[in-house]
Amino acid sequence: AWRNLHYKIQGDQFLFTSRIIPGSVTMRGKTFQGQSVRYDCYKDELLLLTDKGIILQLNKELIEGFTLEYDNRVFLFRNFDTDSEKTLSGFVNVLSKGNASLFVKYSKDVLILAVENKYDLFTDNIRIYVEKDGITTRISNRGDLLRLLADRKQQVRDYIKSNRIRVTAKAPESIKPVIDYYNSLQQTIPE
Repeated sequence: AWRNLHYKIQGDQFLFTSRIIPGSVTMRGKTFQGQSVRYDCYKDELLLLTDKGIILQLNKELIEGFTLEYDNRVFLFRNFDTDSEKTLSGFVNVLSKGNASLFVKYSKDVLILAVENKYDLFTDNIRIYVEKDGITTRISNRGDLLRLLADRKQQVRDYIKSNRIRVTAKAPESIKPVIDYYNSLQQTIPE
């Protein structure tokens, strides 16, 4: 059973909302739809509300992935194995898959005595990664993205400009159409 050990900290440790929200959980190849969940991105743990009203902290090693339904959107998370060789570990939001894949890692930090010099405060962290040619690279701005997609740089730049896309690390969804476009270009390459 889960207990909130951070009740004295301002804000909360959960992604999007502290409320329990609809979702699904995939464990050992089986998907359980219609679950009531919330994601603790401070500890990188998934919590599940049982039909008895008890909140359980699920065994992270058994979870392959999960979804969260929030704000009329479905967020798909995959559990990346904790491995010192990998850039990504834990639960990661998968925005796009293809020749170039787009991932977002959400986390929270605690700022000590950040509120009136009396209370600690949770702060959000969003890190964006693109995996291309088996290499995962962190993206902080438009320049990073264009350097990574250098083989189609001019076409990608023209696409961003013609569609008035504002690529920003604070809005990972702004990068998704660019990655999807890049992947569509890769499919048209004659081999």
